[in-house]
Amino acid sequence: MTQTGQDMTGTDLSNDFVTFWIAEQLFGIHVLKVQDILAQSKTTPVPLAPPEIAGSLNLRGRIVTSVDVRCRLGLPPDTSEGGGTSIVVEQDHDLYSLLVDSVGEVLTLAADSFEPNPPTLSPAIRQYATGIYRLEKELLVVLDVDRLLDYGRSAAA
Repeated sequence: MTQTGQDMTGTDLSNDFVTFWIAEQLFGIHVLKVQDILAQSKTTPVPLAPPEIAGSLNLRGRIVTSVDVRCRLGLPPDTSEGGGTSIVVEQDHDLYSLLVDSVGEVLTLAADSFEPNPPTLSPAIRQYATGIYRLEKELLVVLDVDRLLDYGRSAAA
């Protein structure tokens, strides 16, 4: 097996995910999409932006669009005082800050335990999810960053 978690034929044997929590649900995105993880940063509002755009921020000289993933997934606003965390991802040579409640750990999961979205998954989340992993104590919903940041798709209502 190679260091990337592939066998000699190039077939993925495992997947690495950065996990995070939103509204007490565990989500994950592929670790290779993640550029950085930041404590909540001050954002500047963007006039006339869609409601899920929390604003923009300056990250080491680059302008980063901040996306409220909770809003994008159609979940109720966070009323806690915690402030959340940002996961910085790159999409089409632009940086985006995904605002989440908290970041978990990096999990390596076997590719053969990946399952399609269950019919009980909310339609608002299902449109951005590629599937799930059933963990020992919870369900990990894998989000597709490309779909999440595709603003040709309607935001979850």
